[in-house]
Amino acid sequence: MRALIVDDDFYSRITLHDLLRPVAECHIAVNGEEALGAFKKALEEGRPYDLVCMDLVMPEMDGQQALQEMRGVEKDLGVALDDRTKVMVVSMVEDTRETNDAFFLGGADCFLVKPIDEERLMSELRTLGLLP
Repeated sequence: MRALIVDDDFYSRITLHDLLRPVAECHIAVNGEEALGAFKKALEEGRPYDLVCMDLVMPEMDGQQALQEMRGVEKDLGVALDDRTKVMVVSMVEDTRETNDAFFLGGADCFLVKPIDEERLMSELRTLGLLP
């Protein structure tokens, strides 16, 4: 599995990286703009990410905008709905407009509240079909 971790908070990035490293090749971006660039490059190289862990509140380009643009790139390239990258929203706030928009406008697949619990993370990855 290839995973892109997108978060402007150093501690959150490291935590997710440490949790995912045993099961995934992990790449890191510190904002939505970097994430979008990495996402596009991975698709162009024929090695798309299986998972994007996306914080919503970030500088430069927030997670909501980045997610919508990622879904647009997939659509433009003809990626089938079943083959789209799974997107896990990770946020400190459990119920916000941004979170709702991530699901309804951006096509997020699941949501986890920070701090991330390893057992919950692995359970969500299994539910998404990314782990046996």
